[in-house]
Amino acid sequence: MGSKTVCLMISCALLAWYVHTNYSENYSAKFEQPWRTMIIHSLIKISQFMGTVAENSGLISYWEFFNILFKWQLLEPISDENVTVTDAIVNDELVRYFVSKKKSNELKRAIIYFHGGGISFSSIALLHYNTFARLAANRLDAVFVGADFRKFPKYLHPTQWNDAYTFVKSFLQPENLAKYGVDPNRICFLGDSSGGGTATAMTQQIMIDPEITIKPKMQVLIYPGLQMLDTDLPSYRENEFGIMLTKALSIKLMSQYHTPDESLEQAMKINQHIPVEYSHLFKFVNWSVLLPERFKKGHVYNNRIYGSSEMVEKFPGIVDPRINPLLANDSILSLLPLTYILTCQHDVLRDDGLMYVSRLRSNGVQVFHEHVDKGFHGNLFYIHWPYNLELGWKLVDNVFTWINENL
Repeated sequence: MGSKTVCLMISCALLAWYVHTNYSENYSAKFEQPWRTMIIHSLIKISQFMGTVAENSGLISYWEFFNILFKWQLLEPISDENVTVTDAIVNDELVRYFVSKKKSNELKRAIIYFHGGGISFSSIALLHYNTFARLAANRLDAVFVGADFRKFPKYLHPTQWNDAYTFVKSFLQPENLAKYGVDPNRICFLGDSSGGGTATAMTQQIMIDPEITIKPKMQVLIYPGLQMLDTDLPSYRENEFGIMLTKALSIKLMSQYHTPDESLEQAMKINQHIPVEYSHLFKFVNWSVLLPERFKKGHVYNNRIYGSSEMVEKFPGIVDPRINPLLANDSILSLLPLTYILTCQHDVLRDDGLMYVSRLRSNGVQVFHEHVDKGFHGNLFYIHWPYNLELGWKLVDNVFTWINENL
């Protein structure tokens, strides 16, 4: 029996096992296309399980495993009849441009995109991002540009932020916008997941940077990760073992963005990583005040147990607003542009987005909030086999429609 046959048999056995152990009538109540969602959940669990085994066996790291897994989905920059696709290398990292070929006397809109992937893997060259970018450029007659950045664990914060900020500042120069035929008054910052957090912080920073005269007209934030101060939010409790992004994986991603030292990860797991000296920051993430009533669901806001002062001394990024844009002062939030925020019910990051909606609205920012009761993390990009859901295409259409009407 060949090795490929053995691997296939093992994979099928694992899939059958996960489908059996995961099956619940709750799928029908919680999700659209419940059987397909259950199979997707099982495939993701198998991948995460294999990544953990590979890491615990000392073969490769968890992140290297997923980089290998996603490698087959990386696409070359191939243009088509609707969109011109080109690559550039900026600071040794890939930047990909998708430019609509539609003929028009008007300047084009621009979408500056920050991809997700937990800042550890993923790329703008991935299949689902390419599909999304092509659709956006064509439907919106836009210039859609996304950049990669150096990844952890080799590079730690603030390397990734500096990469992104350097690129955005460069793109927003008048001569670059003119090169691509971009209207400087019609620029959107868009990001999903960890990229949604980057888009959020980038918008805040660009709006207050006096050296950058061209500002975004809007920000579009897709289930963004906006804080790492509180890992005991109701959304963390309800979706501890959620689809795609579990509580444990979220904490692993956030902590290793700053350090390979497991002490931070362990402290975050018990929500005791922020010292008392920074207790004043918790007003910005106080879900008992900021969450709408229907999302509190009887959850109790626990008294805080503070961590060691050494945590911030060793890892200052854990209280950095560039990683925790929910910590931005009201004076900054009041300057922000029109905002679209998408949140999903079955997502550990749900409450980050909900709290940001509350804070923005209390500071006079116009916010369109779309909440998906049967949605889960990553839903927007479930548009390719085997991760293909009707809800993914519906959300893509909703996002494009809103941008088209407002940008």
